[in-house]
Amino acid sequence: MTTPTLGEIYSHFKTGNRYEIIALAKHSETLEDVVVYKGLYGEGQVWVRPAHMFSDMKTLEDGTQVQRFTKVE
Repeated sequence: MTTPTLGEIYSHFKTGNRYEIIALAKHSETLEDVVVYKGLYGEGQVWVRPAHMFSDMKTLEDGTQVQRFTKVE
């Protein structure tokens, strides 16, 4: 699993929307690592997702596996 870094830009597999990593944090009760990221579209809504989910693979209907978020170079 690759951990994102502050300031990196990622693209979502389904929508192609881009997001900027604005913080890496810990869940206050479980101490789970989470990624805080901001949409680079629309109103720039801020989102949070467990780090393991941010970096996981998704299986498409045809069985192909893709990264949920891909780093934009």
